[in-house]
Amino acid sequence: MHKIAVLPCDGVGPEVVREGLKVLGTAAAKYGVKYETVTYDVGGDRYLKTDEILPDSVMAELAGMDAIYLGAVGHPDVKPGILEHGLLLRLRFEFDLYVNLRPVKLYPGVDTPLKDKGPEDIDFVVVRENTEDLYCGVGGWLKKGTPDEVATQTAVYTRKGTERIIRWAFELARKRNRAKKLHMVDKANVLTYGHDLWTRVFAEVGREYPDIQQEHAFVDACCMWFVKNPEWFDVIVTTNMFGDIITDLGAMIQGGMGVAASGNINPEGVSMFEPIHGSAPKYAGQNVICPVAAIAATGMMMEHLGEQPVADAIERAIVQALGSGKLGDLSTKSGVSTSEAGDLVASLV
Repeated sequence: MHKIAVLPCDGVGPEVVREGLKVLGTAAAKYGVKYETVTYDVGGDRYLKTDEILPDSVMAELAGMDAIYLGAVGHPDVKPGILEHGLLLRLRFEFDLYVNLRPVKLYPGVDTPLKDKGPEDIDFVVVRENTEDLYCGVGGWLKKGTPDEVATQTAVYTRKGTERIIRWAFELARKRNRAKKLHMVDKANVLTYGHDLWTRVFAEVGREYPDIQQEHAFVDACCMWFVKNPEWFDVIVTTNMFGDIITDLGAMIQGGMGVAASGNINPEGVSMFEPIHGSAPKYAGQNVICPVAAIAATGMMMEHLGEQPVADAIERAIVQALGSGKLGDLSTKSGVSTSEAGDLVASLV
């Protein structure tokens, strides 16, 4: 019996989570997989009412779960950064969710802005280091609020953090068994110290994986090649900040935020799965947001929990639903409601 914590959170989060759980329930029942969910009231509304974001008592309960299923974080009445640091980053750091896994896959029937590119060209995975870099919050101000103000933000890279994410990415390239190629993306020609560490560790660990083709790209060139030659990529491993940036570009070339899912993974502990889109508060409660990304996140969660048949069934249903053309252009003006899209995918499991 898998124990899954559900954090619908803000904006359209509860709507897309509802559809994700609908599809998950159908697929799990088909394959006899049992699980239980516990829903937690966290996010912007709770913060505004109680001044609490993620109480210690909730964190203690989440630590005993097998997985966390998250909707979306962000509230128009809460200053940017408060919820992100108090909820998302707290979960990542305290649960050591050091792998951010982002499949970039163009599904049949989904439009990409890239001319002459199809599903056979856009099918790769970005492995983003998730607990270091500029997100550590190391820095400060001098003479804040004066004309002489100085602000510093220090990127932190450790040997342990760098080696474990690179090794995890090599293992994934081997497991995918597709092109068996791993790109390491950095900016070592400018960011001398931390990215020199990444370069050295990539070479050292790479000697243990002679079966994996090893490539390197500076982050600016990587962005160019995402657009020009996405078919070059199989697995990418990169730093926290650069991974944050290039995965949004990846979402666009795979058809938009509505189909992009992600995992925040601790291979030895509780992990969290979510759509990568924001809370889109102006659409909240209107039943118009595409839930495919949230549905895909449940498939990633099931794969992580070792329930491959369930994960495969969800993936097949997504492919069939998108390929049918019945979901329209996946926009808020598609004419297909959030619940109708969930019903369609569930019917195809």
